[in-house]
Amino acid sequence: MKIAIVTCDGFNEMDSFMALTLLNRVKRPGWRAELACPSMHALSMNGVKITAQRPLMFASEADAVLFGSGVQTREHVKNDSIMSAFHLDPEYQLIGSQCSGALFLHSLGLLKDTLVCTDATTGPVLQSLGAQVVEAPFHAKGNIATAGGCLSATYLAMWVIWRSLGEEAARDAIAYAAPVGQKELYVDMATQAIAAFI
Repeated sequence: MKIAIVTCDGFNEMDSFMALTLLNRVKRPGWRAELACPSMHALSMNGVKITAQRPLMFASEADAVLFGSGVQTREHVKNDSIMSAFHLDPEYQLIGSQCSGALFLHSLGLLKDTLVCTDATTGPVLQSLGAQVVEAPFHAKGNIATAGGCLSATYLAMWVIWRSLGEEAARDAIAYAAPVGQKELYVDMATQAIAAFI
């Protein structure tokens, strides 16, 4: 299972790093989540510089693709050199977004006829573009999922694992990272958020 976490300049560290960490808790042959970036390095919204693990075009060959949010997302979706790198197919790929990452899905024509979860800042922008924004932490239709709020990276990661390996594997991965003394509560909450969409 090859998983691309699209990470561009201005990225939200919580989105990219949480998804990366949780998805790589799965220890199966061939299972690997990696940060895919437009250039060799990307600078986060708080000044953290990372080295790309994969080029952006890796997203087109990955089995799952997640788009995190960032303070420059509106600029990125207008950048032809970035957007032309994506040749995604929701028939065969799991594709998800978090907060402003939904702007990537909209620009790629992947949000037609589905409800969209996002953050309070991006919601009005998407609505002005004709998207059906819903006040919820997670929503999925088929192989397309959207989530709203930085901590909803947990839900996107769990969705990818559950869809690929089943509920037990998904719960185990989230439980590993959940707060001590609240593991069952935390995992149950995450499960409730996405179970209806599996």
